[in-house]
Amino acid sequence: MQTKGDSWLIKHVQTIVSDAVVEGSLVVADGKIAKIIEGDAIPAEYEQLETVDGHGGWLLPGFIDMHVHGGGGGDFMDASREAYDVITRFHASKGTTRMLATTVTASPEAITAVLEASDAYRDGDMQHAVLQGVHLEGPFISEKWPGAQNPAFIIPPQVDLIQAWNEQYPGLLKQVTFAPEKENAIALTEYLAASGIVAAAGHTDAIYTQVIDAAEAGLTQAVHTFNAMRGLHHREPGTVGAVLTDHRIHAELIADGHHVHPAAIRLLVAAKPKDRVILITDAMAAAGLGDGQYDLGGLAVEVNDGVARLHEGGALAGSTLTMIDAFRFMLAHTGLSVAEVSQMASRNPARQLGIDDVTGSIAEGKLADLVLTDTSFTNVRRTWVNGRQIYG
Repeated sequence: MQTKGDSWLIKHVQTIVSDAVVEGSLVVADGKIAKIIEGDAIPAEYEQLETVDGHGGWLLPGFIDMHVHGGGGGDFMDASREAYDVITRFHASKGTTRMLATTVTASPEAITAVLEASDAYRDGDMQHAVLQGVHLEGPFISEKWPGAQNPAFIIPPQVDLIQAWNEQYPGLLKQVTFAPEKENAIALTEYLAASGIVAAAGHTDAIYTQVIDAAEAGLTQAVHTFNAMRGLHHREPGTVGAVLTDHRIHAELIADGHHVHPAAIRLLVAAKPKDRVILITDAMAAAGLGDGQYDLGGLAVEVNDGVARLHEGGALAGSTLTMIDAFRFMLAHTGLSVAEVSQMASRNPARQLGIDDVTGSIAEGKLADLVLTDTSFTNVRRTWVNGRQIYG
């Protein structure tokens, strides 16, 4: 197993370099990509390195999931190192190398517990996927579009609350999801944008002009596009219409075939520039565990045939999706290239998080955050973070 300080080589792979497919090998040294080699020949200086044979599979930049609640039985709302190890281990096995711990609409005390646990987790020795920070999904959302969020905890946007959390845990908050039509939402947007935190519209009844006004103030993301938001109408384009047409806004997408019809996915990728679509899982604790009874933010959830729904009312409740499955679904249903889907799974979220200078794509000098899959993108064979093997 490779560790961060090792120098090693992976050969016989197809990889994406500058949006082109390169067949060859890659050298990792001190946790970074040291050399990209095109073709079968290995230069003599690298022949003695420990070698991984990719057997013609795909070597991709590690997936970055900006919206994930849990997996493998763990939930970020559990606010414990044990749960976070379970989640980051499970998603690493599916190619995710970095993620945001995503909350649900809950009490300020419960959210503070997640922030405290996430901050402590990041200060420790993360053995699996990296917890890049925290995504607050709520509690400043629309009562009309709660989805699987607990409406009992919905409150109006409060800049002072976010500011207090941001000052108590510097650099931890990476994304805040809220309804931009709510009172004080523009002030919140301006604070988030000035603080380098992604301001995201989600669980919202905003009309078109309200979303555009928020984009003027610094809103740059839409949460699980099409889901839990005002839809498109030809006389009132709504939230969806604003997301499709304003390219300041990045569109998150749950590509599992349940949350969004494949035709709507094709509409989205036709309307948006390829660098403005971000694949997410929105996975809950049930991901990787199969059908059964689960909990999401204190609400009972039933998973049948891999689809998670609230026991009361039947609303979709997160997903059991993984990033490798979303990747494969996009290839099967959109006509996009491997390079284009890879951009949506890795480079685009890296740019939104301000880390694209060090990760999110394969280039010499960047961190060796990598995932090796088979030729059909069905199985993840190995995953590396900073050149250290975390799965395989």
